[in-house]
Amino acid sequence: MKVVLDTNVLLIMLSERSKDHDLFLALLNNDYELCITTDILSEYEEIIARKNGADIAHAVLELITSLPNVTRYQKYFRWNLIHLDPDDDKFVDCAIAAGADYLVSDDRHFDKLVNLEFPKVTVISKERFKEVLSKKLEG
Repeated sequence: MKVVLDTNVLLIMLSERSKDHDLFLALLNNDYELCITTDILSEYEEIIARKNGADIAHAVLELITSLPNVTRYQKYFRWNLIHLDPDDDKFVDCAIAAGADYLVSDDRHFDKLVNLEFPKVTVISKERFKEVLSKKLEG
């Protein structure tokens, strides 16, 4: 299962004290493929560094990019679909380039994609992703 994680989701699941840490453990366990682009990695690093410091951000990125189930994609087109927050377009563009099954985010800016027929991007919440992943692992 190919997944793009919005930064807010990645940030929440990193902490061992988080109720969502199981999503990070599932990534480490190769239970899903994380799709990234260079600009997504840059945002991950920036936000993690702001919250936890540059050393931790560097270590997290080093770990993520070393995983066999993390694939870097090159986007060849900018769709410019998120007008309320154009910075979020990087996640949509990655999901389209990767043919991702899901873009996981709790950000309301992605709501406009629900009724968009083309290009089709399936956006699900972190909680819904936990359900989908759980069913995948059971079956």
